[in-house]
Amino acid sequence: MSPPSAKPLLAADGRALVARGIKKRFKTGRSYIDVLHGVDFEARHGELTLIMGPSGSGKSTLVAALSGLLRPDAGEVLALGEPLWAKSAGRIDRFRLDHCGFIFQGFNLFAALTALQQVTTVLKYQGLPRGEARAVAIEALTEVGMKPRMHQRPSELSGGEKQRVAIARCIAKKPRLLFADEPTSALDGENGQVVIRLLQRAAKAHDAAVVCVTHDTRLEAYADRVIHIEDGRITDAPAVVNSLDTTAPIGAPA
Repeated sequence: MSPPSAKPLLAADGRALVARGIKKRFKTGRSYIDVLHGVDFEARHGELTLIMGPSGSGKSTLVAALSGLLRPDAGEVLALGEPLWAKSAGRIDRFRLDHCGFIFQGFNLFAALTALQQVTTVLKYQGLPRGEARAVAIEALTEVGMKPRMHQRPSELSGGEKQRVAIARCIAKKPRLLFADEPTSALDGENGQVVIRLLQRAAKAHDAAVVCVTHDTRLEAYADRVIHIEDGRITDAPAVVNSLDTTAPIGAPA
């Protein structure tokens, strides 16, 4: 990490995440592979930021470093104004529980739990009483169009429905930071559009900073910013003007 004498990293208004000089290498046998080469990154509240690049470019490793899942070998991450990697392991875990939401390609749902139980379980870990957790969970499932299916288990849901439940579980926490890793790669085009619009809605309606790793170029039209990474380096970071209607009903393609 940065030496004690280094100038502290400061975040300007609106920046939910600021990373500077992120480096990460992995050991393979007797050699090392450098995955991230001094990456700088920013994400803002109320914006959907896409990180795009080929397989092995360092996309998922970067998100893991930004979210407290993987300690970088060098560099700093300021998350919600706090130096993330200066915290103890326990405090990082608590930070993720309180402030971060995660959505994965494989849904990560519990096979034995209904859609409603998937969401209420996370809320109970945050300390919400059972009745309040149920009410918040139903509200989140309603927002993603899954209230009619809230008593179904994953085996009874389609891939798109499973991802909507995963998103409901995430937004029910009202995270300030939301990380999605290839959330549409296992879905068809129609369901992929629904999912990316839900992520866009999480940014706009909930003022979250949404960071999404994807190969899917169709998602670029929904993003506020698109970051391209290749061989562990940011190649460019062009702004994308988002002109799509974020108020359209969820559950139908845009």
